[in-house]
Amino acid sequence: MLIFAHRGASAIEPENTLLAFKSACTAISDGVEFDIHQVDGELMVIHDRYLERTTSGSGLLSEHSYSQLRQLDAGKGEMIPTLNEVLPVVINQKIINIELKGIEIEHISLLFDCLDKAKGELKLDLKQVLLSSFNHHLLQEIYQQRPEFTLGALTASLPLSHAKFAQQLNAYSVHIVIDYISEAFVIDAHQRGLKVFVYTVDKLIDIQRMKALGVDGIFANNPAIAKQYLQKKL
Repeated sequence: MLIFAHRGASAIEPENTLLAFKSACTAISDGVEFDIHQVDGELMVIHDRYLERTTSGSGLLSEHSYSQLRQLDAGKGEMIPTLNEVLPVVINQKIINIELKGIEIEHISLLFDCLDKAKGELKLDLKQVLLSSFNHHLLQEIYQQRPEFTLGALTASLPLSHAKFAQQLNAYSVHIVIDYISEAFVIDAHQRGLKVFVYTVDKLIDIQRMKALGVDGIFANNPAIAKQYLQKKL
């Protein structure tokens, strides 16, 4: 079972910061997950639409300019990083899961350009990159434009047809919230050739359950502890 560092090692360092990603790499996680929004033609790594929870700012992210956002403290003096800044830090991760939050269809060329640049300059293997989203229209558009990219279809529900929606999107994996994961869903997804990744899993009892269900990976805020549980407790 793979362990993804959820927003970096966000239980140790401020989430979605370079500190969190460096900590995740030190913890030897199997993959790293983070979120991006588009602001002024830049791809910024931050989860929320609002600034209050994770930065010294307030109000909507979209109501601020890129330069204004770069003046904010994202924790321990860290700036909100850009995708260009994060990729060199996480380049050695097996899977780099980029969740597309504040990205519209008209912005995906920015993402493609960034990843293509990293392929050339950092020797990023595009097969390392897993693009995920709750916006299934966006995933469909990515597949139509760049079918070589690996896709992860997100859900915060338990669909009547289980993982069929992810198969229809030509996804590699289906990402489901822990509240609704079930044995039937895992079986259905695997029969469709899909990997099952579950978010967010931090408690030992939940990690044990995910292992018993046969899921392929979990998103954890403290990947080192999750690894320890898997290696020593299960």
